[in-house]
Amino acid sequence: MGQVGSIADANDKNLADIPVGKPCVITKVNGDRTVRKRLMDMGLTRNTMVTITKVAPLGDPLELVVRGYHLSIRKYEAQTIMVQEVD
Repeated sequence: MGQVGSIADANDKNLADIPVGKPCVITKVNGDRTVRKRLMDMGLTRNTMVTITKVAPLGDPLELVVRGYHLSIRKYEAQTIMVQEVD
């Protein structure tokens, strides 16, 4: 895995746009203060590996594997998390 910079660049995507099963690394958590704090308290912090494992039939919520556990978040929350895909 390559080093991930702290500044967002053109390769960053939001987590909601990543396909199921594709591992990625969080580069930044955006959004308002309360949502950002809640996501970070759940372990979604910069330089953390995350993989989407399931998407509900209507596209919301998403199930992630982060730090060895399964976590479900809303699609609007996933759109505030910027990631880089890992090859």
